[in-house]
Amino acid sequence: MANTYDLTGKTAIVTGAAKGTGRAIAEILLANGCDVLIWDANVASVPGARSAQVDITQPDQVAAAAAGVPANQRVDILVNNAGYLGKTIAFLAHAPADWRRIIEVNLLGTMHVTQAILPIMVRQGGGRIVNLGSLAGKEGLAGIAAYSAASAGIISFTKAISREVAQHNVFVNCVAPGPIDTDMIRDLGSEVVGQMIKDSPLGRLGETSEVANLVAWLCTEASRFNTGAVFDMSGGRARY
Repeated sequence: MANTYDLTGKTAIVTGAAKGTGRAIAEILLANGCDVLIWDANVASVPGARSAQVDITQPDQVAAAAAGVPANQRVDILVNNAGYLGKTIAFLAHAPADWRRIIEVNLLGTMHVTQAILPIMVRQGGGRIVNLGSLAGKEGLAGIAAYSAASAGIISFTKAISREVAQHNVFVNCVAPGPIDTDMIRDLGSEVVGQMIKDSPLGRLGETSEVANLVAWLCTEASRFNTGAVFDMSGGRARY
C-alpha cells in the first residue's frame, strides 16, 4: 500500500523533475494533493504538474521564473533536486569546464533558487525547503571529487540557512542519498554500478520512490521539529 501524506492545498516548486528522482518527488507530491511547478532546463512532462524551462545556473532565468509567481500565490515547498554528476574520473584528469559545471548546477543552482524563493516563504510566514545532497558530500568519494565538494557545500548551506530562517517558520533540511537507480547512476557504467551495489550493506541501489517518500514526509506537519538536519538514505553505506 502506498504511503500517504497530507499536502492538500500546498504548492511546491521542484527543480530538475523532468526525470529520475525529481520526477518521483513531483509525482508523490501531486498524488498527495499538492500543486506542483517543475523548473527544469529540459522540457518536463509530468501529468498534473505545471512546468517551466529554467536553467538554475543562470540567475536571470531563476529571477524571471520567481517573478512569474503571482503575488497572491503561496510557495509552501521548495525541493532543490536538480543535479549533475558527470563521470567518475581522477581529479587531476578532470577538465575544469566539467567540474565547474558540477559546482554550478549542484551548489550554485541550489543557492540561486533558494535566494529567489525564500523571500516568498518569509513573507507568507513559513515554508519547507528540502535540498538534495549526496552520500558523497558526507564522505568524499574518490573519482567524483567535484561532486563530493558540491554536495558537501549543499549540506553546510542547508545547516547555515536553517539557522537564519527558523524564526520565520521556514524549515530547511537535506536528504543525502547514496546511489539511486537513475539514468545518472546507470550512465557511469556496469562496472561502477556493480561496485556500488557490492559496497551497499543492503546489496542494491536505492529506488527513486524511497527518496520521494522521505522528501514528502519532510514537507508535512509530521516533521515539525526538524530543521538543519541531514537525512541519510544510503542503504547503510554511510559511516556517520
